[in-house]
Amino acid sequence: MDSLFTFNVSPLELLVRGTLMYWFLFLMFRFVLRRDVGSVGIADVLLVVLIADASQNAMAGGYETVAEGAVLVLTLMGWNWLLDWATYRFEAVRRFAEPPPLLLVRHGRVQHRNLRQEFLTLDDLQSQLRQSGVSNLAEVRAAFMESDGRFSVITREGRQTRPSTPAENPATDG
Repeated sequence: MDSLFTFNVSPLELLVRGTLMYWFLFLMFRFVLRRDVGSVGIADVLLVVLIADASQNAMAGGYETVAEGAVLVLTLMGWNWLLDWATYRFEAVRRFAEPPPLLLVRHGRVQHRNLRQEFLTLDDLQSQLRQSGVSNLAEVRAAFMESDGRFSVITREGRQTRPSTPAENPATDG
């Protein structure tokens, strides 16, 4: 029973491994996946699960006890909390940690390059516009994909629609 709470791997090594993998994965997801977990498709969730499984050994080495697992989990939770705190507190960290809104439509003209960047089709965009109460591109002054994957639309009349999540709108899932 005592062997569950002893250390076979140095807690400092677990802390360093956890830190390195947290930041490697954070940077990879920050620049690969734009949308939050609540708005990703099945393929994205599968990718996260597979990466978690593949990175587990790199983080943990050969840990075998509850104490070692607790140190690793606390390291990951600590970095997550610290990043959330720093994002709230410092604008520079927020700009680094969260992607800026992505312009999809400007003055009624679709920004096709930005659609391609997010693998959105014109049908996806038009569906989002309709769900925002816009039936014609000419009515749109600007439409954005926000950092959390929601869409916001500003019409020529200055009316701004409530951002909608891809989870609420099946046209953008996947």
